[in-house]
Amino acid sequence: MSRLRSFAAAAKPFALGMGAVVIVWQAIVWSKVKPTSQIPSPAMVADALGGLWSDGVLLSSVWNSLHRGVLGFLMSILIATPLGLAVAMVRGVRSFVRPVLSALQQLPSVSWVPISIVLFGTTSTTVYAIILLGAVPSIANSLVSGVDLIPPTQWRAASMLGLGGLRSVRRVVLPAAMPGYLTGLEQGWAFAWRSLMAAELIASTGDLGSGLGNILTVGRNSQDMSLMLAGVALVLACGLLVEKAGFSPLRRRVLSSRGLAVV
Repeated sequence: MSRLRSFAAAAKPFALGMGAVVIVWQAIVWSKVKPTSQIPSPAMVADALGGLWSDGVLLSSVWNSLHRGVLGFLMSILIATPLGLAVAMVRGVRSFVRPVLSALQQLPSVSWVPISIVLFGTTSTTVYAIILLGAVPSIANSLVSGVDLIPPTQWRAASMLGLGGLRSVRRVVLPAAMPGYLTGLEQGWAFAWRSLMAAELIASTGDLGSGLGNILTVGRNSQDMSLMLAGVALVLACGLLVEKAGFSPLRRRVLSSRGLAVV
């Protein structure tokens, strides 16, 4: 019961904010600044969502996009974590790899879409390649920053206790760098999700099947603004679902275990 109350308390500000957005949105529609073909009402977008549901497109599109995004994100973690540790702890690797990671982090992931399509075609490989190129640099760089902020006393304590190699990574480095690492994971998910949408918007044919990006493409091709806004709403909802259900509890646990304020 206490968990239910906590969830309700956390959801209340979000619900109020979204309610305010809908009210302002409806007021703009009533003001007739633009025709409803360009600024549809909330009810029209809800009807578009209902149409996606009745056509059997909504759930399959959400599932295809979510499972691609989550799988690509997990692959990014598996690559970025040892890479970030190597960059943080091996001076020679840092000198050569850190500038490359920083440069890649600044590059919009949509830039890789045409290159990936040429290399891999409109296949799932293209999608995962774009997700990795978007998420890995962010996660690895954040882990490096987290390791750099570990107090020297913790390194000396690990040395005095005879902890070296993988033991020091598991018992000292990762726990001490966890707040920064967690921030990198959150940023990495944001990059992965945006990269996925960019890939689905452009590489919407081939064996990829339906996805949320495909809904936006169909809406654009048919000049259906209600359908496009319905697709945007689904993209936002899925991204928020992963953030609230996955990262928020983990963030609270990490911060509270360190006696820090939980936001």
